[in-house]
Amino acid sequence: MNVLYLVHRMPYPPNKGDKVRSYHILRHLAARHRVWLGSFVDDPDDEAHVDTLRQWCVDLHLARLHPRSARLQSLPALLNDEPLTLRYYRDAGLAAWVRQVAASVPFDATFVFSSSMVQYADLVAGVPMLLDFVDVDSAKWTEYAERHRWPLSWVYRREGERLLAYERAAAARAARSFFATEQEAELFRTLAPECADRVEGVRNGVDAEHFAPDAARPSPFEAGTVPVVFTGAMDYWPNVDAVIWFARDVLPPLAARWPALRFVIVGRNPAPAVQALAGEKVVVTGTVPDVRPYLQHAAVVVAPLRLARGIQNKVLEGMAMARPVVASVSCAEPIGAAPGREILTAADAAGFAEHVAALLADPSRAAEIGRAARDHVVHRFSWQAQLPAFDRPLASTTLESVA
Repeated sequence: MNVLYLVHRMPYPPNKGDKVRSYHILRHLAARHRVWLGSFVDDPDDEAHVDTLRQWCVDLHLARLHPRSARLQSLPALLNDEPLTLRYYRDAGLAAWVRQVAASVPFDATFVFSSSMVQYADLVAGVPMLLDFVDVDSAKWTEYAERHRWPLSWVYRREGERLLAYERAAAARAARSFFATEQEAELFRTLAPECADRVEGVRNGVDAEHFAPDAARPSPFEAGTVPVVFTGAMDYWPNVDAVIWFARDVLPPLAARWPALRFVIVGRNPAPAVQALAGEKVVVTGTVPDVRPYLQHAAVVVAPLRLARGIQNKVLEGMAMARPVVASVSCAEPIGAAPGREILTAADAAGFAEHVAALLADPSRAAEIGRAARDHVVHRFSWQAQLPAFDRPLASTTLESVA
């Protein structure tokens, strides 16, 4: 089949949560179909990998996205009913490319990753669309509103309302809509009941061969350090909120008990508020060439997200590396691991501190939980087990666009 794949962020390298999913979908599609890729580049470092992308695509168009300019470009949406998100990802060059290839290529389907890219699928008339929302983004903005003061609370609440209306219209247009967890899919069914019969969950996976312990892999930590590790893109607000909260509310009693403990924040583009945490007890690495050494040699991996949607790759990767993970309940639930045996969950600062302390005090139990964690993700979260869920609707001869 000829498939137009539209993604809001260049799906390579797979160094960020959504890019891990979009990359594996691309590889899956390219192994079975002819793929044309339209996407954005929001990190100049990614441009070095364009040739790698070309080997999987018949053609591609990558529009440069400058976050500051894109934010300014989105502001006029406040004067009408349009979501800010749509204007943020609006590019005349990408639109022209979509029209050009659609005029010469008989596409069998468009596969859209993130609702913000539906505006480009709409340029390809009469072609069935599959839509991977990943998460219910409108709900994310509504949650942001609850944690910010006015005027941001008003902006975020408005975005949640406008984006939900757009998501519902997009799902009505799609032949099938997907979410990264069944919980997110069920939430969307309640928000868009008219689309409920065409919504399903397709879980994230983890490359358990890549994310695997290796006895020859050296530690990146100073000798004697007791590292408690968090990984993630550190310009993403839920991650920023998580590490600030952990450093402020969880770390102090742990550091008092274990003077060698260091909270190590590993991830690209640390926001100023994250950089400000760096000090005697907190290490902010910025971009690292390989996150695996930091995970493998962590005493404990933590995922204290207070705003978490869908399956967190950081949790899957920590578990795949056979490390004990302490996660917020919302991070752990979609993974289905057994609390206390394959993962530890906490709902507040006291719970996080208690679990981390217990693991540091009992390395044997920590190792046992780590082994059970890896066994869980290896058997339930391989990409090979998840991605075939996209094949059936793609292959179906009954796919039809919904006007």
